[in-house]
Amino acid sequence: MTDALKRLIQAAQQPEEADLIIQNGTVVDVFSLETFEADVAIKDGYIVGIGTYPNGKQVVDASGKYVMPGFIDGHIHIESTMVTPSEFSRALIKHGVTTVVTDPHEIANVAGKVGIDFMLEDAANADMDILMKLPSCVPATPFEQNGATLTSDDLRPYLNHPTVIGLAEVMDYPSVLNANPDMLEKIHMTTKAGMMVDGHAAGLPDAALNVYSTAGIRNDHEALTAEEAIARVRRGIHVLVREGSAAKDLLALLPAINERNSRRFSFCTDDKHLDELAEEGTVNYAAQLAIQKGLDPLIAIQMATLNNAVCHGIEDKGAIAPGYLADILITDSLETLQPKTIIKDGRLLDLGALRNVRATVPQAVRSSLHLKKVTKDDLQIPLQKDQKAWVIGVVPGRIITKKIAADVKTEDGFFVADPENDQVKMVVCERHHQTGSIGAGIVSGLGLKRGAIASTVAHDSHNLVVAGTNDEDMLLAIEEAERMQGGLVIVDGGKVLASVPLRVGGIMSEKPYEEVIEELHQLHEQLATLAEEGQNIFMILSFLCLPVIPRLKLTDKGLFDVDSFQHIEVGIPM
Repeated sequence: MTDALKRLIQAAQQPEEADLIIQNGTVVDVFSLETFEADVAIKDGYIVGIGTYPNGKQVVDASGKYVMPGFIDGHIHIESTMVTPSEFSRALIKHGVTTVVTDPHEIANVAGKVGIDFMLEDAANADMDILMKLPSCVPATPFEQNGATLTSDDLRPYLNHPTVIGLAEVMDYPSVLNANPDMLEKIHMTTKAGMMVDGHAAGLPDAALNVYSTAGIRNDHEALTAEEAIARVRRGIHVLVREGSAAKDLLALLPAINERNSRRFSFCTDDKHLDELAEEGTVNYAAQLAIQKGLDPLIAIQMATLNNAVCHGIEDKGAIAPGYLADILITDSLETLQPKTIIKDGRLLDLGALRNVRATVPQAVRSSLHLKKVTKDDLQIPLQKDQKAWVIGVVPGRIITKKIAADVKTEDGFFVADPENDQVKMVVCERHHQTGSIGAGIVSGLGLKRGAIASTVAHDSHNLVVAGTNDEDMLLAIEEAERMQGGLVIVDGGKVLASVPLRVGGIMSEKPYEEVIEELHQLHEQLATLAEEGQNIFMILSFLCLPVIPRLKLTDKGLFDVDSFQHIEVGIPM
């Protein structure tokens, strides 16, 4: 380490020895929110000087262009893109996102430490830097069955891994409030190691934010309004402004951001489907959208670079300055932010020659569907004639739901799907331990008109979730998902119309991302014949199972009221 530092110091004094010189560009200074013309000298992957440098081993002419830091995504679940980390990197890095902070709690809920080990191994093959926060809540709650349990003792050894940088979103607020010993140990061992702890304060009042901040939780990505964002900033909580596929919060939070407090905000994605990610990117898209809506471009770039680095305790990323890693973008415009040249770790990136090496998927992860036989009787929801029912109400563009007391259609004492009134059946089948546990409920707002859809992507326990207009198609969808060992399925009229196999834990594909995108396009084409356009139904369905997001959700144990934090009956007592 001493020799490496000595080389950098010498290069700072003798920039003609630099490996790469970026000449004649306009540097974006995210510290002072200004731009200025200068050359940038790079040695051994680090920036060693800003000034005037006529010579170097390799020279890039950036005349008329802007030189800015590589983008950093402050929070994303790679598994939600349905490809492995190495393929995720190939799909995203072309947009200038050179670093992501990821939480692998999706695969951890399926396969525990084996899943985490696979993610770390495969991420090492990526061209971008994939930094990991350890999953804090596996399982997320005791109100559903998942595939594994991770205690503080399970997680502690990972704190020594070079790409592990903290503890991921603490979703289990009651464990923090009630000072659960193992949860407190997870937080303590992380902060003792000098690392950051992420929050998940979905729907929590200000008093709960006080508890989170007191516990040492320093950021959150669940603010839905400008008022909620300001409440977090006032309590020392860094706000990650989320813009993904199911949750799009950026426009609602923009009014909270100004030049006085902008250092307390950054961009993140959380969850984004692969086809959207490959086309748009992640935080680069969020920054561009914010600029279009009137945010100062330099503040937007700062939020997508330096602010995320500071938020997560990453000391050598996010800026064009000596001593910082040379993750650099060269772009024509500070409005579109589309990189013309990408420099990663001081080397010019050839997008046509990205690494295509993938880790071997463990057999336990490839065969993760263990279902007990599901019958038509398992799908029934008993309801008396004229009895009102609690219905899960989808909120467009949000992962929160409404709790609706509604009149529903019944026959012979059971609920019958009523697609004309946008009320369809939904079931969640435990798929990890073959327990046969099945929860059934009613959902409104999916816009499903015919057939059924099934998915093993169901946050966070990733049981098998099915929604449908008739029991026969729902059963076929379940059978097809089991045959594939996980994935997305569309069925109509007793026929499988389209599917996307996800053999890696039932949540990721083994295939190159281009092939997965093609499968998704075919899936969406068929879905358009069965459902209303304009919504990503599979993404919505996956979040209808997450019992830490208000207000009404469904788990394998039944209908869950998040407000009261308990399961309730579908039928409302008459």
